[in-house]
Amino acid sequence: MSGAGGTYAVRDSVTMLRRNLRRMARYPSMTLVLIGQPLLFLLLFVYVFGATMGAGLPGAPTGSRGDYLTFITPGILMMAVASVSISTAVSVATDMTNGIIDRFRTMAIAKVSVLTGHVLGAMIQTALALAVVFAVAFLLGLGTAASVMQWCGLVGLLGLVSFAMTWFTVALGLASPNPETASNWPMIFVLLPFVGSGFVPVASMPAGLRWFAEHQPFTPLMDTFRGLLAGTPDGSDGLWAVGWCVVIGCGGYLWARRLYRTRAAR
Repeated sequence: MSGAGGTYAVRDSVTMLRRNLRRMARYPSMTLVLIGQPLLFLLLFVYVFGATMGAGLPGAPTGSRGDYLTFITPGILMMAVASVSISTAVSVATDMTNGIIDRFRTMAIAKVSVLTGHVLGAMIQTALALAVVFAVAFLLGLGTAASVMQWCGLVGLLGLVSFAMTWFTVALGLASPNPETASNWPMIFVLLPFVGSGFVPVASMPAGLRWFAEHQPFTPLMDTFRGLLAGTPDGSDGLWAVGWCVVIGCGGYLWARRLYRTRAAR
């Protein structure tokens, strides 16, 4: 019986994923905006601030615009993940407020499939955004000394943080009274790379801000991305990065499941 239930859950999740992919195809401008935002910051910081900021990087080989591109790429990757998370929260909040969830509850479908469809659709959108960011970064001259195994680790960690962030923003969407509020709450995730190691070394910050930057979740993630791209990963940063992903992902999943049951039952 449980096996049959699992089969139905997978089938229904695929159906919900197809629904979300069709929504993405129907509104391609949203996807373009989500991809365009991190690309805009990438181009802005590299070409406007790159030469000056690169000269201030400690230990940079040449202190050039290219060095700064290598330094900020992890921060841009995190911004790409965060940008898609805003769309996910809005999409979930829209479903909760326009009555479609009540309709789904009257149908013979697995309850988990509604949220799973949102998560899978968002991860596909995130993968597309990350691929475009990487492509543009390489066109701009991004250099890397990562081995095949380190690239696999980088891709795996990006997938893990995307999965964790998606579940957390699904919960934010469920907790929001309307789509407008849902679009505002995840904005903090777009800002966190700026108060972490995304755009400047943490050591250059004032003491209070440096303490926050060193202990917020995105800093070990960006430092791990940077180390993997450079071919010199730090195991301690990697453990903290995975640990934060587990905390965020599990917390988001449990919160989302609870909210879905309570809000959808009203």
